[in-house]
Amino acid sequence: MKRILNYSIVLFVLTIILLLIIPLPPAFVDVAIIINMSLSMMILVITMTIREPLELSIFPSLLLITTLFRLGINVSTTRNILSNSGSSGQIIQAFGDFILRGNVVVGIVIYLIIVLMQFIVITKGAERVSEVAARFTLDAMPGKQMAIDADLNSGLINEQEAKARREKIQREADFYGSMDGATKIVKGDSVMSLITTGINFIGGCIIGMVQGGSTLNDVLNTYSIATVGDGLVGQIPSLLISTATGMIVTRAVAEGSLNEDISKQFMAQPTAIMISGIVIAVLTVIPGMPVIQLLIISSGLIGGGYYLSRRIQTEPALATSGGGTLRGFTPPEGEAGELGEGESEEPKQVSEEEFYKDVNNVYTLLTVEAIEMELGYSLIPLVDETAGGHLINRIIIFRRQYAQDMGFVIPSIRLRDSSVLNTNQYCIKIKGEEVARGEILIDYFLALEPENLEKEIDGIETIEPAYGIPSRWIKPDDRELAEIYGYTVIDPLSVLVTHLSEIVKQHAHELITRQEVMHLVENIKKTSAELVDEAFPNYISYSMFQKILTSLLKEGVPIKDLETIIETVLESMSDTNVPVRDVDGLIENIRIALKRTITRMYCEDGSMKVLTMDAELERTMVGSLVKGDRGFYLALNPDVLQSLINQITLQLKKFNGLSQSPVILTSQVMRVHFYRLIEQFYPNVRVLSFNEISNNVQIQSIGSLTLENRERRGA
Repeated sequence: MKRILNYSIVLFVLTIILLLIIPLPPAFVDVAIIINMSLSMMILVITMTIREPLELSIFPSLLLITTLFRLGINVSTTRNILSNSGSSGQIIQAFGDFILRGNVVVGIVIYLIIVLMQFIVITKGAERVSEVAARFTLDAMPGKQMAIDADLNSGLINEQEAKARREKIQREADFYGSMDGATKIVKGDSVMSLITTGINFIGGCIIGMVQGGSTLNDVLNTYSIATVGDGLVGQIPSLLISTATGMIVTRAVAEGSLNEDISKQFMAQPTAIMISGIVIAVLTVIPGMPVIQLLIISSGLIGGGYYLSRRIQTEPALATSGGGTLRGFTPPEGEAGELGEGESEEPKQVSEEEFYKDVNNVYTLLTVEAIEMELGYSLIPLVDETAGGHLINRIIIFRRQYAQDMGFVIPSIRLRDSSVLNTNQYCIKIKGEEVARGEILIDYFLALEPENLEKEIDGIETIEPAYGIPSRWIKPDDRELAEIYGYTVIDPLSVLVTHLSEIVKQHAHELITRQEVMHLVENIKKTSAELVDEAFPNYISYSMFQKILTSLLKEGVPIKDLETIIETVLESMSDTNVPVRDVDGLIENIRIALKRTITRMYCEDGSMKVLTMDAELERTMVGSLVKGDRGFYLALNPDVLQSLINQITLQLKKFNGLSQSPVILTSQVMRVHFYRLIEQFYPNVRVLSFNEISNNVQIQSIGSLTLENRERRGA
């Protein structure tokens, strides 16, 4: 029984196909018609109660099945009408009698109105909406992927949530692409209905007059009832399915079910309701108008609008962000106030002169914060929790996510207001020096331009600060329109947090201090005390270990697996072939030990896309290694270096549109030297060696770096 249920849809489709071949008695045709109407009504109700189209992602396939079912019913009814003197069941007879009421012309006109309304209005509109939705959904995919990456980088979501959102985006693209084609089925169904009706009527008249010997009047009465009844029986479910199609493709910006959205949004506009009531009341001055009906409807609209207006006024007003100062902000005159994360105690109000009378307080001016963010006056509400600011919470989430991913806890971030900055500006400092600056408008949204921009939206042109993407600051009212045009819309707080998180990631290697290294070692000592006691300080000092961790973080390698890192250091130190102070050699061995982690970071669906170097270029670089006071370094010919930089610039464009970071693959001998050569030009390009990639990964070369000046050197 369970197996039969699993294949119920297959059996249903096979049954539909049999309807095209096997003649059905009128009683069975009635059952099929009732099932068809029930399915159509059920689908329409579902499309109005779902909250988003993907809740009914099977709709394109369902549309094809129901259309095929109606086609099977039409074939059966046509066969019965033409072979049974216009008789094809009670439902068709009842519909024909009820609609015609003795007048053939009226019945045909009503039938044509229903068919043409479906074909010209509903089906045509649904088809156009599907085409536009499919195109804009596909165009918006890169921007949505980038928004997911930004949320993941800022710690708002974890990897599982990011994966689920990426899958949802892919499903949306597949769904709207399928709907674009499925609407053609609805359009064809309307045309086929007209053709079937014409065949029934003309064929019935020919059969009745030629084969049955009936008079023209009898033939028209008999076959007109059957034809109109059959057409309506097939067209009403088709109309319901067409309406459901239009309903589901227009739910892109819905927040709830159709009933919830309509009720919520209509009741939020009491003024419009009252104005409509007044306009209806004015219509009573026109002679011949039904005054009583107009006054009843007008009074209902005005009364309902007035009631909704009073209810909105009595509800508690929502808190809005406004100007203000940071919580606990007590700046001395001429100095910027400050707020550390999580501080909540109200400081004592003192003047600048009183504060600095104590010489010990002067020493506070000498402190250099690891990370600082200075904010203009207009941005203070983003920090002030009493005004609804969530910046501190977002920073806490980012720190937690970064610690889980990279194994390093970033220091506290000092937030300050600044009178030096413009009101909408902010700047980020690392160890007291500014490294980045940006500007955001808290009353606007940032719309990131898609790659294939078809239509621009009005807004203030700018550049997204974290990734340098051309963008526009748009008004909140234009958010939905921007998303339809393919823009990726981000709120101001997310823009700020994303920029901060990217800057912290780029400079994380500067933030890992000796004290933090000792803290990390003490933390791993809780689970691997023997390993730590053996390694420190007998085989490795804390200063050398700090240098190792700094190098790993600089190239984006997580240091979360400290146990493996320390074990690799011990194994390398015990190898007599490795010099004691060869830190580069230690780091390369550690990277090989962490190959699964490194591979995961740059692998997508079991494949890693890379740039490679040809053998002659690598031999040339090996021959250019020069030993200096601090080890080996590359001393390439300037022409070769310039050619190499130009090639990399061109080849990196191949990574545009890919979710993977750019990767250049070299031998283990050249990896660290090549990375140091190009890091000043391309700090975000990762250089990996073949030994750092897991064996189960397929390496796909999408470009190659060559020795382009070989002919010139040979000449």
